[in-house]
Amino acid sequence: MIDYRGLREEAFDANMKLFELQLVLFTFGNASAVDRHNGVFAIKPSGVLYKDLSPEKMVIVDYNGETVSGDLRPSSDTNTHAVLYKHWTSIGGIVHTHSTYATAWAQSQKDIPIMGTTHADYLAIDVPCVPIMEDAMIEENYEHETGVQIINYFISKSYVPTEIEMVTMSNHAPFTWGDNVAKAVHNSALLEQIAKIAWLTKSINPQAPKLKQSLINKHFQRKHGRDAYYGQKKDK
Repeated sequence: MIDYRGLREEAFDANMKLFELQLVLFTFGNASAVDRHNGVFAIKPSGVLYKDLSPEKMVIVDYNGETVSGDLRPSSDTNTHAVLYKHWTSIGGIVHTHSTYATAWAQSQKDIPIMGTTHADYLAIDVPCVPIMEDAMIEENYEHETGVQIINYFISKSYVPTEIEMVTMSNHAPFTWGDNVAKAVHNSALLEQIAKIAWLTKSINPQAPKLKQSLINKHFQRKHGRDAYYGQKKDK
């Protein structure tokens, strides 16, 4: 029998970090960590308070959303995670929250505009808001189709998931991911901060222009470009 202890601990730590960062309330949200070798991921159980979580309560699920190991029912968003893992093999962790400002932008059905350099340090475009689903998709297999909608939107825009690791889902809430679940949590916190700053900016000056391209390029490239110079040199 496969020992999933490490995977469960990774998912547990990520979920508790969301609670620590105040990105989730009560039983809201979920984080998952994937094991590509075994084709499974660990995810928060459905409807369990964060204070009652433990590594042992994380549910192990396959890419079809079927429980492989665990006594509790997995998150109701499990099939969204499963679809994203199945189609985007480069990602190692996924986070879904209902954090205040990112969710407000999702409910507005608007992309989060790139208003300043804080945003440009992490993303060179507006944060995408994935369009709302058709009724048939909602009624047939809502969570599965949420993942499909995200993937199809990325295909339609020629977006690369390793370059754009955050979206909001129209009338729903944000999803983030990364090469591991710790990075997905990091991206979730960044998204909430970007969303808050953009909302405050537009509240102060509704006519405020978006950041000009030269500043977008400078801030993004100095941190992520081939000749990036932000931070310290890595040991060889």
